[in-house]
Amino acid sequence: MSHEAHEPETPHLDFQGTTPYEDYVKADVLTHLQHTLSDDPGEMVFLVTTQVMELWFTVIVHEWETAAQALRRDDVPTALDALRRSRRELEALNASWRPLAGLTPAQFNSYRGALGEGSGFQSAMYRRMEFLLGDKSASMLVPHRGAPRVHAELEKALHEPSLYDEVLRFLARRGHPVPKGVLERDVSRKYEPSRAVEEIWTAVYAGDERDEAARLGEALTDVAELVWRWRNDHLVATRRAMGAKTGTGGSAGVAWLEKRAQKSVFPELWTARSYV
Repeated sequence: MSHEAHEPETPHLDFQGTTPYEDYVKADVLTHLQHTLSDDPGEMVFLVTTQVMELWFTVIVHEWETAAQALRRDDVPTALDALRRSRRELEALNASWRPLAGLTPAQFNSYRGALGEGSGFQSAMYRRMEFLLGDKSASMLVPHRGAPRVHAELEKALHEPSLYDEVLRFLARRGHPVPKGVLERDVSRKYEPSRAVEEIWTAVYAGDERDEAARLGEALTDVAELVWRWRNDHLVATRRAMGAKTGTGGSAGVAWLEKRAQKSVFPELWTARSYV
């Protein structure tokens, strides 16, 4: 028997037109979307990092919408799978701050002017994330009036139940005493904490940890914690790069981010723990 080493077969390289990889990934499109507006070499990493964040927002919105739709069908396993995937995706999203975390004011100022009135506050996909978390406001549609498709998608998301609304409706169908006022609330408005909902989560956590509701609560808590970390990392990166100055696009900058970082996502999941 011959022990001669055999070279692996050369993969097929001759394609008519673009490669199957390019057809699927659209890498040529993605890698030619970067058009810097200053001569500073540091602007490229800022631009690419921001674009990467937008892609992660898109994936996370998909996961949370999947979870919400599954809960509507009482399909808890599918909802839990989507929430667990989103946890890993949120970890990757949060890691996106690392390339920007060490920006000095001088480095940021070298291309800040190129941003003009642009601000992350204007991100439509991030706004859809916030709407799914229950933080809704019709005024957030105003910056997008000039983009009909984007505006229509946001308006649809504004008037649909949030992920947390679907969770509470699921709990009601499982026999938990969710108040009628919570179930029939105007879902286009910001969710406000309910003492009765807090008591429901207290009872869930005092019971069997293997119960569907308890596992769902923990998956949501993982999401809420990582969203808080995202907000805090955003605050720290901004504070380091520009201190307390007015943000790009005329936003309040650090002052606004500080308020965001103090807010809890799915609030009763946190406060209920004090009573278990």
